[in-house]
Amino acid sequence: MSVSAPGKAPIKAAEAPPKAKQTNYPEPFAARMAGRLKRPLGDVFGLTNFGVNHTRLAPGGVTALRHYHSRQDEFIYVIAGAPTLVTEGEERVLEPGMCVGFKAGEPLSHYFINRTEQEVVLLEVGDRSAGDAVTYPYDDIEAVLVDGRWAFTHKNGQPY
Repeated sequence: MSVSAPGKAPIKAAEAPPKAKQTNYPEPFAARMAGRLKRPLGDVFGLTNFGVNHTRLAPGGVTALRHYHSRQDEFIYVIAGAPTLVTEGEERVLEPGMCVGFKAGEPLSHYFINRTEQEVVLLEVGDRSAGDAVTYPYDDIEAVLVDGRWAFTHKNGQPY
């Protein structure tokens, strides 16, 4: 039985085009994302209400600076590898099939790091709530989503 779906044809996530610019962070933070490769799957299909990323982490790679969002919910599903989830006072090694979510507005800073010799592959899902702000408690950076783009400042308000 053949089923036809509306919209664009299905794709293999690992073959989607990578982001042209792999990070929006200004330096010196952008360099810390060197071991990360994001493929914005939601953009491939023209999704506007939420984003979906197929993210690969090389050994030593991280998903982001340690952060939390004011308005954006986040959901991460482990496809392959054993990433370490770092949160306030806790580190947990995850395995394929595990997932975790972060509710908007809850000040639980987090990120993933690949401390293994094997590649990690994650599926990241987050909404695109207007006016979202990101807090980075361990770095001198803050971000606000303005007209669909991230605006970065130092914690004293000076722009990068």
